[in-house]
Amino acid sequence: MKKIKLIFSIILVFIVYNLLVFYLGWNGYVWLESLQLVPYPSIYIGTVIICAYAYIISHFLKSISIFKIIGAYWLAIFEYGLLLFPFANVGWFLLHFNIQSEDATRMIGTLVACILLFLLIYGTYNAYSPIVRTYKLTVEKKQAKRGSLRIAMASDMHFGTLSGKSHLNRLITKINGLHPDLILLPGDIIDDDPLPFMKKKMGEQLKQLHAPLGIYGVLGNHEYYGKMIPTFLKEMNRIGIHILMDEKVTIDKTIRLIGRKDKTDAERLSIPELLENESNHLPIIMMDHQPDELETAMNDGIDVILSGHTHRGQMAPNHLITKKIFELDWGYKKKKQLHAIVSSGFGFWGPPIRIGSRSEVVYIEIIFTE
Repeated sequence: MKKIKLIFSIILVFIVYNLLVFYLGWNGYVWLESLQLVPYPSIYIGTVIICAYAYIISHFLKSISIFKIIGAYWLAIFEYGLLLFPFANVGWFLLHFNIQSEDATRMIGTLVACILLFLLIYGTYNAYSPIVRTYKLTVEKKQAKRGSLRIAMASDMHFGTLSGKSHLNRLITKINGLHPDLILLPGDIIDDDPLPFMKKKMGEQLKQLHAPLGIYGVLGNHEYYGKMIPTFLKEMNRIGIHILMDEKVTIDKTIRLIGRKDKTDAERLSIPELLENESNHLPIIMMDHQPDELETAMNDGIDVILSGHTHRGQMAPNHLITKKIFELDWGYKKKKQLHAIVSSGFGFWGPPIRIGSRSEVVYIEIIFTE
């Protein structure tokens, strides 16, 4: 029965998706035809079909990156097309009473095309132009040896095909320029499959990151999706990045750092299990890729929790969805002693586009007091 439901759901999604692709494709065709730019309709139809399925094709032709690039940008065109085209259709309906239908089609279609082009260019700029976002926290646990701690944090880099070597260089420049004591990478370091990361020898670049107290990370959901965690862990270990999997370490004899497995892992330990036999006299910093358990972290005495995952929706108005799902989908929130920070991420998933969000490195300065 479950298999039948699953098959039915897949068929339904397939039908709905293709109807929406037809809707977008037809609108595009009518506009281009009004400009006399479709001499061969079959070529246009084939192009739309390839774009619509390029992301799926890229999973089978991993060595040909062009399909992933086309598919990624198609996802953005698909979303914003579905948002804009209904308004364009209504606008055309109202306008064609006053001017010829073909003129109305040219005017409305050109306007929508310009808006889409602007969103793609502006969104790409936001995705590939990271900023540094700074937070200053006070943790009420006095440390005789260390009065403060400077952390550089980057999540959701999704290194691979689209978030490539140039974007990695931006990360290295931003982080090393901050001269942090500690570097933390809370998940989705790679985009599913570690092989493009390794093929491009991006590990050699990532080795250029430097912090005297070390570099630590955790698994995100996309490391699980790639189903090559042992390969990923081996590569991270080779370049000196310590991936904590439900593990605790003491940093500089003054900080307790906890790294959780991602929520994707059904066997990961709970926060109370991780804190079993843990003394509260040292500041406790936790990395948890998905910001799902802030209340539990607060109740169990965590001082700082660092997450990513949400991308702040990446492309507005998706941020309205992430705000509904998560108590904190981006930014900073204090809950009693707990300081929670969620990054919008350094990279991106799917389209290399950010609207209403920015690629960012997070710089955190913690002051320890009585």
